[in-house]
Amino acid sequence: MEEDNLTFVNGFFLFGFNLSLNLRMFLLCLLLLVYNATICGNLLIITLVSTSRNLHTPMYFFISQLSISDILLPTDFVPCMFHILLNNGVFISFFNCLAQLYVFCIAEGSELLLLTVMSYDRYVAICKPLHYISIMTGILCVKLVVIIWLLCVSLPLLYIIIIFGLQFCGPNIIDHFFCDLAPLQDIVCSDTFTLKLSIYLLSFPFLVIPSIIIVICYVNIVRAILKIPSNISRQKAFSTCSSHLTVVAIFYLIFSVYIVPTKQQTSDVNKALSLLYTVFTPLVNPIIYSFRNKDIRKAVQETFKSV
Repeated sequence: MEEDNLTFVNGFFLFGFNLSLNLRMFLLCLLLLVYNATICGNLLIITLVSTSRNLHTPMYFFISQLSISDILLPTDFVPCMFHILLNNGVFISFFNCLAQLYVFCIAEGSELLLLTVMSYDRYVAICKPLHYISIMTGILCVKLVVIIWLLCVSLPLLYIIIIFGLQFCGPNIIDHFFCDLAPLQDIVCSDTFTLKLSIYLLSFPFLVIPSIIIVICYVNIVRAILKIPSNISRQKAFSTCSSHLTVVAIFYLIFSVYIVPTKQQTSDVNKALSLLYTVFTPLVNPIIYSFRNKDIRKAVQETFKSV
């Protein structure tokens, strides 16, 4: 009898934001502005790294890859969010929902792994400066990036395959603005043990191990900087990793709030944090690397002078 009462669905209704029309239009304009700025800022970094000889170094190569991830993430959500804000909700097919979740996993996984590789790059630059060129070769950098993207494209397929085999039943309403994993689990009417197990297992290559590597790298970096006798030399050494450290801190700060919701946290607060994490964070990264980096500013000036 219980199975007869279940309403199986082939798509989901994304509820979006419970706002008035004026507030939805304001949010739409704000998102449009932020999205355009994000795309332009990250495309600028990719172009500068590709064309400026001064930026042909491992660190800037990784930054350009990070910019690709920062373009991929908001592009996965913003067009759908425009439909939600204009129509006060939108219906998304089951296939498109899984595709959106898959791209989200790729973008987030690649960002964390790239930040990990960039931490190792800063560790070698500060702790082993005489061996930096021989360790961080162009071939190694390309191999690391290829491995990162292959992992991010292949491993999240485990999520998608498992979710594809689950049974979803009515109501098919997701109180969110995109197909996130948590709200999808709330409307599953079959056993989710396999899905939870896959989330636990994939947290090791995508979260636990990268976090440990980042912490180890920066502990050694801090130790190496503190051993430098000159204050000027210490400041110069710290400046080489300050931008990356700022990006890492922002990423983990927002990410930790996003994945560990409190009991008092309402759905509106959760959606606001998700919006901050998925849309506004990709805008912050190019700003940090642009305004806090002399090489990037110099490359921008040279580009505009040559135009």
